[in-house]
Amino acid sequence: MTFPVVGMIGGGQLARMTHEAGIPLGINFKLLADGPQDSAARVAGEVVVGDHRDLDTLRDFARGCDVITFDHEHVPTEHLRALEADGVPVRPGPAALLYAQDKGAMRERLDAIGVPSPRHRLVRDPDDVMAFAAEAADGAAASVAAGQDLPVVLKTVRGGYDGKGVWLVRDRQQAAEPFRAGVPVLAEERVPFVRELAANVVRSPHGQAVAYPVVESVQVDGVCDTVIAPAPELPTERAVRAQELALRIAEELDVVGHLAVELFETTDGRVLVNELAMRPHNSGHWTQDGAVTSQFANHLRAVLDLPLGDPRSRARWTVMANVLGGDYPDMYAGYLHCMARDPELKIHMYGKDVKPGRKVGHVTTYGDDLADVRARAAHAAGYLRGTIPE
Repeated sequence: MTFPVVGMIGGGQLARMTHEAGIPLGINFKLLADGPQDSAARVAGEVVVGDHRDLDTLRDFARGCDVITFDHEHVPTEHLRALEADGVPVRPGPAALLYAQDKGAMRERLDAIGVPSPRHRLVRDPDDVMAFAAEAADGAAASVAAGQDLPVVLKTVRGGYDGKGVWLVRDRQQAAEPFRAGVPVLAEERVPFVRELAANVVRSPHGQAVAYPVVESVQVDGVCDTVIAPAPELPTERAVRAQELALRIAEELDVVGHLAVELFETTDGRVLVNELAMRPHNSGHWTQDGAVTSQFANHLRAVLDLPLGDPRSRARWTVMANVLGGDYPDMYAGYLHCMARDPELKIHMYGKDVKPGRKVGHVTTYGDDLADVRARAAHAAGYLRGTIPE
């Protein structure tokens, strides 16, 4: 029997962990990486180094692959359409992936299917931003003109992630910054939210879909710091509404594979869509140790059109904490302390050079006492980073 070859474009940690999930299934994995030192390139067996923006490179890479999927959303849409025209299965397809690549297109499509989102519109220049800010403040133009914080978030339409390409602005002068790159800018209402949530779902080509428990995602300086599964004190009705919303988006957009729907839980009990990601996602890393079937295994099952696995939690609470680089490069030296202190701790490192603020790994903890589980995860992540002394 010949097992299929999954080609993954992008060599980051998501590709590394997807490759890991395919090993017990006997799935052959082929990687297109930017360089030989990329996270996944350090562990994958068949690695092609090349530019994902070059169509000839993509076509050469696709030869011998049974399906193409992604570690990131940055492959040009027209190149993906060309691969499909060549007969290469691309999952998710370019028609769906567009809505993870282009925030303006995403907002327009979500509006069309009635998905609740913050108020928004594309803006042309700083004056247009100020006009939108007055609208977002319900006409309180005087307070906007007085130099108070603008009730607006500005985003580049393409390319932003982990707080990059996102601006919280105070005045017209700061509002000019996003336009200097010469790319379209989306203005969104700054939503008064209680917390950020994420609904992760997986959908296969024949329409089977599963939904993971809705999680709370804690951000620090625009970067995901901690994920708690399930989201504490989230009313069942609101959690089900978020899962149904994510499943409907996956169906309406014809997503194949993993879809992360990042959400705002507002002060008045609404759930609004913030961002979409059509690949395994940081808010789903907890599933490696905390779910019956991880997001990575289910993403592989989906793109291969295999039956999907059980998404339910293994424990009452699971907490994932990102390990960020700091001034302490020898993280391996911290294993002795972390493993001795918490034998149930799970450590996942990405094989990346340690740089301040860079995601270089994550830890997961689980158990019946949420306060204990959170404290264990925070201690391990902080100790590996070097911010917590022994």
